[in-house]
Amino acid sequence: MKIAVCLKQVMTRETNVRPDASSTAVREDGASWALNEPDAYALEEALRLKERAGGEVVAVSAGPARVAQVLREALARGADRAIHVEGDHLAACDPFTTADALAAALRDESPDLVLTGLQSDDQGFGQVGVVLAERLGIPHATIVVAVEVQDGALRVKRELEAGWFQWLSLPLPALLTIQSGINQLRYATLKGIMAAKKKELRVVPAPAPAPAMQRIAAIRVPVRSKQTRMLSGTAAEQASALVDALRGQL
Repeated sequence: MKIAVCLKQVMTRETNVRPDASSTAVREDGASWALNEPDAYALEEALRLKERAGGEVVAVSAGPARVAQVLREALARGADRAIHVEGDHLAACDPFTTADALAAALRDESPDLVLTGLQSDDQGFGQVGVVLAERLGIPHATIVVAVEVQDGALRVKRELEAGWFQWLSLPLPALLTIQSGINQLRYATLKGIMAAKKKELRVVPAPAPAPAMQRIAAIRVPVRSKQTRMLSGTAAEQASALVDALRGQL
């Protein structure tokens, strides 16, 4: 089974996030970068499926040159090879542009299964996976918490609202968006890091972007504010004023 897992590089939580001059993106100077945590669970699930069913795991990421960092990390954790869809415009683009770039690389690969994280830690749209499935013309399931391979098909467990779950059967090829916490993450060993240096990391140019389907209007840093108001009068009057004030905040 050939399993493709889509990865995203995001700013670490320790980065001091600041809007750029356009107020539509964040400044990258001084930022530190890491593998998107939900995608790490997708990578781990891909490696476990390979261990159970055999085949290979291909890590794929779309972005500027710095994205090679997370692909090398995926190779060190156990992925067999990697594909970097390179384009500076992919550093800050809408989910449709990202999905188009990933689809262009995956069509030639013809994977049996595509895994993505549920969403990204930075923008959190949760759209790339489902749009990518549409671009590839394959069925998909979202918020997956268990995966079983059965006679060339999949049986997956989806997390729903209010503690409910749903079991689905899907033919292959298919795409799954993996819920965080589905497994216990492994980390790269020294042996894996050394082996990653010999594994293939192929760079392909991103396709020309189509007009954006979505755009970010503005990014603002939250402003902390504090206001104190003293209530006077009798206890009953203070209680009535407090109720009126709380209602005004709802």
